[in-house]
Amino acid sequence: MVYALNAEEIMEGNKNEIVLEVKDLSVILADQKIIDNLSFRVKRGETLVILGPNGAGKTTLLRALLGIIPSKGEIYWHTKNISYLPPSELMQRRGVMPLTVNDFFKIKNVNDKQVYNSIESVGLERDCLNKRLSHLSTGQFQRLSIAWALVDEPDTLIFDEPTSGIDVGGAETIYSLLHKFWQEKALTILLVTHDLSIVWEHADNVLCLNKKNVCYGPPSRALTTKNLKDLYGVGVKYYLHNK
Repeated sequence: MVYALNAEEIMEGNKNEIVLEVKDLSVILADQKIIDNLSFRVKRGETLVILGPNGAGKTTLLRALLGIIPSKGEIYWHTKNISYLPPSELMQRRGVMPLTVNDFFKIKNVNDKQVYNSIESVGLERDCLNKRLSHLSTGQFQRLSIAWALVDEPDTLIFDEPTSGIDVGGAETIYSLLHKFWQEKALTILLVTHDLSIVWEHADNVLCLNKKNVCYGPPSRALTTKNLKDLYGVGVKYYLHNK
């Protein structure tokens, strides 16, 4: 069950520097257990990277945290200011209505100045506002998605594979942008990715998920050869990146 805490409880969470508490979370869909007895915490200003193979329950976890799908256990949010960018289906713009960029921002209750500032902060020009979403390049749309997620100034961002479908150079740019905003705005970020290099570059903690908690903690402690083998199976090669 997702608990939206009241102002007093959120302030208490501020004192404790905890944004999210998850206790004994389980998710069953179509009679299949997708997540089993998962517990973890996220501190304010932390970047938590969620790793796992396909079908491990990563997207399901994010949807359960937001109350989009039913779950068992307890989910406590010590904030109400959350922005969620869903997975690659949106990134690939399959079945997206013929909206302009400006129409896309009107979904949120923001003014023109906020929109201008947001798109310029990710390196886009104002003239893109009149373009249809389908006419943007993949890289432009990725940047736009970050601008859209940030335009109403959330304190917590949830991203599900934000670089799906773009090349390595473009992916590095997107993650650099996210890291810049994390530094400037003291954001809390929950990020699903398959890219281990991102863990070493940007994560404070990593949650290794394969239906259950395989490992959790700082990358230097959690990402052992054994844990990666348990997470992904035989054949995983592991290289330590020194920051």
